Amino acid sequence: MSDTQTQIENRPPSVASLFLERVAATPDAEAYRYPVPSASGSGPDDWKSLSWGQAAERVFAIAAGLIDLGIQPEERVALASDTRVEWILADLAILCAGAATTTVYSSTNADESAYILSDSASKVLIAENEAQLAKARERRAELPDLKHVVVIDGDHGLATGEGDDWVLSLADLEARGAAYLEKHPEAVKERIGNITKDQLATLIYTSGTTGRPKGVRLPHDNWSYMAKAIAATGLVGPDDVQYLWLPLAHVFGKVLTSGQIEVGHVTAVDGRVDKIIENLPVVQPTYMAAVPRIFEKVYNGVAAKARAGGGAKYKIFQWAAGVAREYAKVTQDNFRRTGNASAPFPLSAKHAVADKLVYGKLREAFGGRLRACVSGSAALAPEIGYFFSGAGIHILEGYGLTESSAASFVNPGEAYRTGTVGKPLPGTEVRIADDGEILLRGPGIMQGYHGLPEKTDEVLESDGWFHTGDIGELSADGYLRITDRKKDLIKTSGGKYIAPAEVEGQFKAVCPYVSNILVHGADRNFCTALVALDEPSILAWAEEQGLGGKSYAEVVADQRTVTLVDGYVRELNQGLQKWQTIKKFRLLPRDLDVEHGELTPSLKLKRPVVEREYKGLIDEMYAGAMEK
Repeated sequence: MSDTQTQIENRPPSVASLFLERVAATPDAEAYRYPVPSASGSGPDDWKSLSWGQAAERVFAIAAGLIDLGIQPEERVALASDTRVEWILADLAILCAGAATTTVYSSTNADESAYILSDSASKVLIAENEAQLAKARERRAELPDLKHVVVIDGDHGLATGEGDDWVLSLADLEARGAAYLEKHPEAVKERIGNITKDQLATLIYTSGTTGRPKGVRLPHDNWSYMAKAIAATGLVGPDDVQYLWLPLAHVFGKVLTSGQIEVGHVTAVDGRVDKIIENLPVVQPTYMAAVPRIFEKVYNGVAAKARAGGGAKYKIFQWAAGVAREYAKVTQDNFRRTGNASAPFPLSAKHAVADKLVYGKLREAFGGRLRACVSGSAALAPEIGYFFSGAGIHILEGYGLTESSAASFVNPGEAYRTGTVGKPLPGTEVRIADDGEILLRGPGIMQGYHGLPEKTDEVLESDGWFHTGDIGELSADGYLRITDRKKDLIKTSGGKYIAPAEVEGQFKAVCPYVSNILVHGADRNFCTALVALDEPSILAWAEEQGLGGKSYAEVVADQRTVTLVDGYVRELNQGLQKWQTIKKFRLLPRDLDVEHGELTPSLKLKRPVVEREYKGLIDEMYAGAMEK
């Protein structure tokens, strides 16, 4: 047995134990960086730091405060906040108190928030601000289990009008915990010492496309395993700086906090998506994780900027993009065959010129020190992946689900292959069922769905194999390629199967103006598409066409825009099988978003919602058509 495998098998029962080990090993090393608005209120944020020792002091105070409020092991404490350093400290405190975190997206509406708080029987809610508190206040009568709300941004004045101590500030809770620790100095360490590996640590509610979300039960052992397995990949080291902006209510963001504790590197935390471009040159991360939509937006933004610079600049960009893709494909192929990521001299020479003109500036925009990005949550269009790879921004696609604690597969460093999600993490088993479904087994798999044994039995076999609902293929040397969601596969009336995500991904690589696309064709004789355009990109194009000042809806209704997109659809169709081609499309009057329920908080498309909402447009495309 390898040392790596031994380390993963002989893991401690919880991340709380790993946190104690980390604090003892490097108490003075920097753990977290976080932004604080500048004293003047204008200009860039100031960035402050917490060492592991300082973080532990706050974590222990919050944990002791929760114990003082009466929180018992495995009882749920909900966390409704955007990504920020307090989210991580509060989550660690909940774990160190032996309790379990129920994660709630800040964008979740009052109705669904109340459902999650009620279904999880959460005793305490840690809310980011007045807006999150208001959701709980609105439904207080329906939440008899909820004994307290702790508000991160606020003071004790928030309790006004409650008539009891139902609301307190995070500062109040920490002060309460510090006082408790003076009387019971070993209280938190005792709780940590009593945690068992099967004890519930986290309840994450999956945002289902239909019906109420299901609570996924993830025990402490899931996170302890993930921490050790991430470290064992060798992808990150103690000198790394991670930029963490992903929603921590989502399993992809959450797992990154476990890996960091085991490795001990710095994490810069700021969940404000509109600050990413501003923060990257300041933080200068060596690695970061993102969802494909971010890379698509960057690609579209760079293309739009080049176009705005005039015809010559745009031609240079298009040439450089082509060179990047060719270079990435050749070097990855050579590495696979020979272990050497080389390219022939003529291509290397073109690449060097393109690097000076385009790629170098792109890397600077990412902070100049980025060694790799990890992409997950949805499929990245391979052509976009090849573009970034050739530009020196290496995107390592990974794969996992909430039910598998996020990280089941990841591409292995230099040996990464664009278009695949890499190899299984050490300790995770995979097999492909007869119908192509990916099955997983290992220490990262959930205990089941909270209070839903029949739903659990549908996906989890008695011998531990979990049915992912995704279709995929394994290469001879163990790289996994995801082709589609099992339930999303389209079967045309002619009996042909189509993976819509594959066609959608190809269109995103062809059309620099697309934001979202949904391919439709189940039980039809040809495929159609609903297309939402990226507002900044298409409005910049519209300005050049004399459509300046018009709204997004007016621009997409203009025939010139339809003609523009039609050209890209024709280009897409040239690379597709006949039965996959898009025969008709409609441009949507606005982009799809989380607020209207068309995207999940991790920006995945909710197909049934979109198809239901735009049923009229879909029917119109098939009305009176000879389906051929």
